[in-house]
Amino acid sequence: MFQNVLIKMKVENNEQVDYFLDFKNNFIHMNQLIGKKIILKFKGYECLNCQSNLEIYRQGYCKKCFFEIPSTAQWVMKPELSKAHLNIEERDLEYEKSVQLKPHIVYLAFSSEIKVGVTRKTQVPYRWIDQGAIKAIQILELPNRYLAGISEVELKKHYSDKTNWREMLKVNNTQIDLESERINSLKSLPNEVLSFCNDQSFKTFNISYPVQKHPIKPKSLNIIKENSFSGELVGIKGQYLIFSDDTVFNVRSNEGIVVSIELD
Repeated sequence: MFQNVLIKMKVENNEQVDYFLDFKNNFIHMNQLIGKKIILKFKGYECLNCQSNLEIYRQGYCKKCFFEIPSTAQWVMKPELSKAHLNIEERDLEYEKSVQLKPHIVYLAFSSEIKVGVTRKTQVPYRWIDQGAIKAIQILELPNRYLAGISEVELKKHYSDKTNWREMLKVNNTQIDLESERINSLKSLPNEVLSFCNDQSFKTFNISYPVQKHPIKPKSLNIIKENSFSGELVGIKGQYLIFSDDTVFNVRSNEGIVVSIELD
């Protein structure tokens, strides 16, 4: 039996994505559990910042930490609010510079439909994998988060910035040509970033997930409410564990929750 606080699964992009649960001194290679029946039990809470056993508020943090730590400030979800390039602090300027002033990618990805997004260059392709995208393409690379954010704002007038998780879990292929979509998207970029488009061209990135059976009617597992769940693991996509009865469990949205995992 393994027991620990949940954090999002680590991934390696191989022929099929390899998933690993980090349980402190142990890594569970989750791909090896596909086809096996596992038992998942809720054991409590552990804030990812202060390690208290207070109830988790959002993103793996207790309420106090969520409203204080720099990694949960508004600019994280809304890159266009970034101000480190102006030397303006929101919560911790040193931290904000360390993230916001690094190269960022504006991209298109197909998970449930075409969506636009922003991520640090170092997070390619992991950001796409976490979203369950089966195809993705970079639109352009920019020197900071603010420029990427204002580009995303303009592109959201033409593309969604959300993923329909139920549809994402059902989909395993698409005929959409993202390279053509990328070219079309360049027409919608703000003037501030047009100079960065010169000599930038990218190819579609394809991603394959270890899924034996896609759910027909995915139903989300609330492990806190249910306390315990047992089922056959038949696949992993995005940050979701997929079970044979169409139950799915989003590891990332349950960060900060302490669980045990054992084979049945």
